[in-house]
Amino acid sequence: MRVLIIEDDLLLGESLKDYLENNGIECLWISNERKLEEALSLSEFDVIVLDLILRYSKGEDILRNLRNKNVKTPILIMTAKNSIKDKETCFNLGADDYIIKPFDPKEFLLRIKALSKRAHLPEKIKIGDVEIDLENQIVLKDGKEVKLTKTAWTLLYYLIKNRGKVVSNENILNYVWHDKAVGDEVIRAYIKELRKILPDGSIETFKGRGYKLN
Repeated sequence: MRVLIIEDDLLLGESLKDYLENNGIECLWISNERKLEEALSLSEFDVIVLDLILRYSKGEDILRNLRNKNVKTPILIMTAKNSIKDKETCFNLGADDYIIKPFDPKEFLLRIKALSKRAHLPEKIKIGDVEIDLENQIVLKDGKEVKLTKTAWTLLYYLIKNRGKVVSNENILNYVWHDKAVGDEVIRAYIKELRKILPDGSIETFKGRGYKLN
């Protein structure tokens, strides 16, 4: 899971980032909301955590803009604003959840996990004779477990999350390898590994563009 936190309180932002990473969740924290577009262009996120009181913008305006741009990522509002009117405004603008400061970090973690599950994929999916347990990261072929490397699993998950759509090589590199200096040939090597497991024709190549999981 990958989470984006938009929070200008340096102590809180760093603490939440450390807490999520200690619980096995990748996290990008930005303290300057003007860097949001850059963050969204670099990677995809499973959940966005948004403070309402920021240095340069209102969180409500950011929320509105994200939904107007058809960003479907679940958004958790994290704020000291505790009135019903504030909550109503955010939910009407497209927020998925709302947590009031101060809060228990465990509750924060549970809400993020719940949002990620709710918005994206079922716990298990089948592709031909292959069953994929997304919750436990297990792949079964004809009932027998197939071992995948962490990188191969991340690539498979990304293709599943975008199944039916062509995903570009650039987006794959950003999601799976982040800032590591690797090229398209590495993607091809891992696609080849996945094709050995999945039924024929499951992964379609679009030359010069990317791949699609059918």
